[in-house]
Amino acid sequence: MTTITSVLVANRGEIARRVFATCRARGIDTVAVYSDADANAPHVREADAAVRLAGVTPAETYLRSDLIVDAARRAGADAVHPGYGFLSENADFARAVMDAGLTWIGPPPEAIDMMASKVASKAMMEDAGVPVLERLPVEEITADHLPVLVKASAGGGGRGIRVVRALEELEDAFARASREAESAFGDGTVFCERYVESGHHIEVQVMADARDTVWAIGERECSVQRRLQKVIEEAPAPLVERVGGDMRERLATAARDAARAAGYRGAGTVEFLADDRGNFWFLEMNTRLQVEHPVTECVTGLDLVGLQIDCAEGVALGGDEPVMRGYSVEARLYAEDPLTDWAPASGTLELLEVPFVETTFTPPASGGIRLDAGVESGSEIGIHYDPMIAKVISFADERATAVRRLAQALRRAKVHGLTTNRDLLVATLLAPDFLEGDFDTRFYTMHPPQDLVPDAGLNAGLAACVSALADRSVDAWRDGPTGGFPAGFRSLAGEYQNRTYAIGDESFEVRYRERRGRVEFAELPGGIESLEVLSASGGEVRLQIDGVVRTFRVDRYRDGATVVVDGGALGTRTLAAQPRFVDAASRLAEGALTAVMPGVVTNVAVEVGQSVTAGQPLVWLEAMKMEQSVTASADGVVSALHVKVGDQVEPGTVLAVVDAEAEGEQA
Repeated sequence: MTTITSVLVANRGEIARRVFATCRARGIDTVAVYSDADANAPHVREADAAVRLAGVTPAETYLRSDLIVDAARRAGADAVHPGYGFLSENADFARAVMDAGLTWIGPPPEAIDMMASKVASKAMMEDAGVPVLERLPVEEITADHLPVLVKASAGGGGRGIRVVRALEELEDAFARASREAESAFGDGTVFCERYVESGHHIEVQVMADARDTVWAIGERECSVQRRLQKVIEEAPAPLVERVGGDMRERLATAARDAARAAGYRGAGTVEFLADDRGNFWFLEMNTRLQVEHPVTECVTGLDLVGLQIDCAEGVALGGDEPVMRGYSVEARLYAEDPLTDWAPASGTLELLEVPFVETTFTPPASGGIRLDAGVESGSEIGIHYDPMIAKVISFADERATAVRRLAQALRRAKVHGLTTNRDLLVATLLAPDFLEGDFDTRFYTMHPPQDLVPDAGLNAGLAACVSALADRSVDAWRDGPTGGFPAGFRSLAGEYQNRTYAIGDESFEVRYRERRGRVEFAELPGGIESLEVLSASGGEVRLQIDGVVRTFRVDRYRDGATVVVDGGALGTRTLAAQPRFVDAASRLAEGALTAVMPGVVTNVAVEVGQSVTAGQPLVWLEAMKMEQSVTASADGVVSALHVKVGDQVEPGTVLAVVDAEAEGEQA
């Protein structure tokens, strides 16, 4: 038996805080490691000790096993927990930890090695009788095989994956998937298999001890994905509930067989692709804790991190295999813009407040909201790491209650200062197909964000009116007292004044005038028949809208953004006041291509004077472990190129200019 007294978490953010929570409950000391970018992060402050890893990129810091092992030695830790991502599925790191005389809170390195190769692991699973999809040699792929999936052999999290629907796209997909995998996992090996278009992503949580006891602790469904990365996860799986019969037990048996075949120990997840008839095929085994583990904890009452520590100490799994009770749904709140191809966002998280939270990092005993966040109000969201802000998890006796409870918490949450996917999450949860549990991995193909989001959040025109009223009151206060009369008092109706606000790419002009202390609008926001201003100050506006009184809070931030929050359930909008006159020097040149996300330039595929066609990729950016291409908007010639490989850019930076009328050299 081993006794663990101090744990270093070789990770950052939310998962580091999650592990620390269990350690504190068990009286175990904690050690954090941090990059220069994370020097002020919450996980660093919460740890009993912290060790700096000089640098900011993952390659300089969280992927340096030598630095992490040295940090454990210096801080006096006797065990290392890898978290998820980074080195969590790196067998050499596990060996380095063990060779240093430290306890590895994870599976045996041999199991990690086997499962790290998705090619070798599928061969093992086939031998163990677990259903698998056929691997396709690249040179043998024909049009009849399409669509196919190009997938990184190492790592996970949806990175290093591309869906190929045309043979001419195969070479480029391999190259891009390999670059992304090399950046995220240090291994650019990729392979190809058949892509099941309408599949369900079903996974089974397993836990195994050193005495060959293997638990299959229920399944999760993670079919709502963007870019093949999970967005919403839940337990139990709606597909399994709908199919019924023996599907749950067949999944559990396959997962146990997979774990035993790998000689597994500790927490792991066996992932399957399933169809609507209850057939399923092995995808991979994640030899670590999953991001979505809280939903399993909620429906079983288990502490999976605690069980990981038990297994590392040599404690046997006792009692009967746990069963699921109730329903839990998790939504990943990301700093990203779903309406611009999921581009990640960076900057200051001015405010993070989620209502109705019962617990953090532990299951709510009798239902409610759990919040697992790696950041807090005032945190900086940088470009070097995953853009996840928090996981918001609901738990209830019935699935419908869990879904509605989660949607309500997200809709009323205050997440200010950054573009996020919050409105999309709310719209997804309330979409009829999701509410009915009738969805698969094509959810966002069948329900594009552009179709879902307009129905989510606060009426944009109403938000502009609220902001105009709040700004008017601030301006009146700055202008000084008005002799006892309301600001803007006139006995006769005056001329309309106007204020303009940008919400995303749209502009909203608000025209209003004042008469005897009452505000009249030239035009009411769409869908509203009557609007009366009851009161307005710089921070709060009360309106009677179609006979219903509503209170709005108005928050302003350093970058000039204004956030309007409805006190009820209408939602939130972020606006930017627009100047009445635009400086001509600030206008972009015609044909200018700008960065829609912060990032580092990884590839420039054109030169000045080169002819390009509409849709042709010109520049590639990488941020938060995601790669995105910037394409020509029209046929033309590259007349200017402002960046080179290695440059770091911010949103709005001009990357290149394409002259649509010029003629140049052919590409």
